Amino acid sequence: MASGAVTFYWRVTINGKTAREVIGVYDPSAPPKSLQPTSKGYSIIAAMRAAEVLAAQHHANLDKGGFAGVKAAEQEAKARAVTAKLEAAQFTLQALLTDYCDHLEALGRVAHKDARSIFKLHVIEAWPKVAALPANLVTGEQIADMMRRVIELGKARTSNKLRSYMRAAYQTAKAARSKASIPVRFKSYNVTHNPGADTEPDESANKADKRPLTAEELRGYWQAIKTAPGFRGAVLRLHLLTGGQRIEQLVNLLTSNVTGDSIMLFDGKGRPGKPPRPHTVPLIPQAAAALLECQPRGTYAISTDKGETHLSAITLSHWAVAASALPDFQAKRIRSGVETLLASARISSDIRGRLQSHGISGVQARHYDGHDYMEEKRQALETLFRLLDAPEASNVVQLKTA
Repeated sequence: MASGAVTFYWRVTINGKTAREVIGVYDPSAPPKSLQPTSKGYSIIAAMRAAEVLAAQHHANLDKGGFAGVKAAEQEAKARAVTAKLEAAQFTLQALLTDYCDHLEALGRVAHKDARSIFKLHVIEAWPKVAALPANLVTGEQIADMMRRVIELGKARTSNKLRSYMRAAYQTAKAARSKASIPVRFKSYNVTHNPGADTEPDESANKADKRPLTAEELRGYWQAIKTAPGFRGAVLRLHLLTGGQRIEQLVNLLTSNVTGDSIMLFDGKGRPGKPPRPHTVPLIPQAAAALLECQPRGTYAISTDKGETHLSAITLSHWAVAASALPDFQAKRIRSGVETLLASARISSDIRGRLQSHGISGVQARHYDGHDYMEEKRQALETLFRLLDAPEASNVVQLKTA
């Protein structure tokens, strides 16, 4: 070299092309017969041994392009390792859960709010190291540990919801490989197994609430809100007289989906990955009057700021509790109480289900039955109002003598 230093190269010719590979610099102070390089470089014999190793690699891989092919494979492996490292940093469990919540929101599913809150409190903040792992390396045991912690906090139902949301997030990423309707970003998580499916729910926490309001309790609640003044009373009457619709869906009612005799809600409790299902509820005159008192305008029909934002579901629930004089009253008991009362009036389970937007199952119901059932639902709501507004003694039935 210009500096006087000597550099060893191994040279090879393959397919008419010559290439050189650097071995290292010559160390004149190295023992002449040394076979290994020193800290300063190579002896001549050590350089020959290094060249022999390169030649052996070349001849062993002639079918792959010789030593050049070996180098290309090494470079490709290094590139894959760098890519894998970047993906590990980008496609973490936390990122998957965030993307899943964004996906739910894009589908119009209100559950994204609940899922975000649960993931934030019980995964991201509680288990930061696990949340930072590549999503496809998280195990079912780790998810079970998350659930166990929530149960130990006295929130068994939340533990089951965590499992459900986690399982759905992984299933979305897994299905992205074969389901074109799922955003392509989910493929990048390389999920081939659903660890959420390896866990078991706490069955005791999934028991339905068996305490629907009785007919007398519902009538008492109706009397408490029947003449309640202002916006609060109107909203409570609308909720009850439309059949105890899910509060989260009712408060999201759009002004554009209000007509003179019906409202259209959107039920987001259907199958995972499906958009919210339109659910039309007829308005009996008393419910229409209550809605008119709410003065629907702007975007949202049930609003305290002229339709810019909707009333909070929690606020409506608190108003219902405050209006009732019953101990241990919960707003969700209104819904089950309405169904129980209608059942006692011989309203069929099918009509009750359509009125309250329970899941409609079966091929016939989902694909062939095009009837809107508006008249049947209206009759059920009229029956509900008669039962609520009737004097207490009116539920006594006179039996005919034989």
